[in-house]
Amino acid sequence: MDGKSSSNTAGKPIRCKAAIARKPGEPLVIEEVIVAPPKQGEVRIKIICTSLCHSDLTFWKLKVAPGIFPTILGHEAVGVVESVGEGVHEVVEGDTVIPTFLSDCGECTDCLSEKSNLCTNFPFRLSPWMDREETSRFSDINGETLYHFLSVSSFSEYTVVDIVHLAKTDPAIPPNRACLLGCGVSTGVGAAWKTAKVEAGTTVAIFGLGAIGLAVAEGSRLCGAKRIIGIDVNQDKCELGKKFGVTDFVNPGNCGDKTVSQVIIEMTGGGADYCFECVGMKSLVHEAYSSCRKGWGKVVVLGVDHPDAMLTFNSFEVLYSGKSIMGSCFGGLKPKSDIRILEKRYLDKELRLDEFVTHEVEFEDINTAFDLMTEGKSLRCVIWMNK
Repeated sequence: MDGKSSSNTAGKPIRCKAAIARKPGEPLVIEEVIVAPPKQGEVRIKIICTSLCHSDLTFWKLKVAPGIFPTILGHEAVGVVESVGEGVHEVVEGDTVIPTFLSDCGECTDCLSEKSNLCTNFPFRLSPWMDREETSRFSDINGETLYHFLSVSSFSEYTVVDIVHLAKTDPAIPPNRACLLGCGVSTGVGAAWKTAKVEAGTTVAIFGLGAIGLAVAEGSRLCGAKRIIGIDVNQDKCELGKKFGVTDFVNPGNCGDKTVSQVIIEMTGGGADYCFECVGMKSLVHEAYSSCRKGWGKVVVLGVDHPDAMLTFNSFEVLYSGKSIMGSCFGGLKPKSDIRILEKRYLDKELRLDEFVTHEVEFEDINTAFDLMTEGKSLRCVIWMNK
């Protein structure tokens, strides 16, 4: 199939419901919207379910750029192809797909290399538009433009996504589990597996045990790490972390007059082999660097800090410590191929996904998902569009 579909709605606008963020921090409003048909290289999909990621919460609150309103948030989802635009060969009507914020064109130098997952032809950007032309496929019933979010916008019954942001998925996986692989779990597991390349028998320290940090723990467990140290100010994360392989827990509030890095160095006899910063605080990046073993220690940054936040390292220490520091976007995973590997590991009962889902709600109760995350009561809340 190439730009054709047997769907009765193919090539026509679709009226459906979407949860619109009209003002920063205010409850989403479920309204009727119009979703235009896909253009060249684009696919229109029907969302089955979507989960709430902390990035949705962050951008929902942003009162300045790159925050923009009115917008349709959401980027962890699973759906079914309704129709395809011209030039699309990769998927056909009825395929089950996972949209991803990170692109995978499969043609550029980076996408063809095993060393990178950062597409050159469609680089990651915080744009409110479609990738190939700066226009929107959403409007409300009054004709007002509604902005896109992270190339996905899954808080809508239908959305339009560029083919470079779609990964075919195994329909055997329950949708309320498959959607988790669109961002958070994949990012954390991938950071241990693909970015850090955690080795069996090593020691890992994870700063922040939210969903990303716990996914790093899960990835480290799958890689065979012998010791996984979780660091969090919430004491409740001590028991929760054990579900994902955390062997030791450090609460910074209980370290007395010692820094966390001093505690980690004492616990490990010189520092952890791998340290992951999963909060988005420059002070924790520095603490993670101090917690790493000299000679081969690796620091992997996953947390999203303020764009203007600056890291400052002593040049002498960098030169003589032998440590490395790196960022990890989407865990270093190539969406179209690596998500399928994670799916297989889930079906083979190796990868834990079930434990990440703490709540499930109907679409009309989407604001409950925001409340649960704001109050720190959920890891992942799955939102069913039409259960």
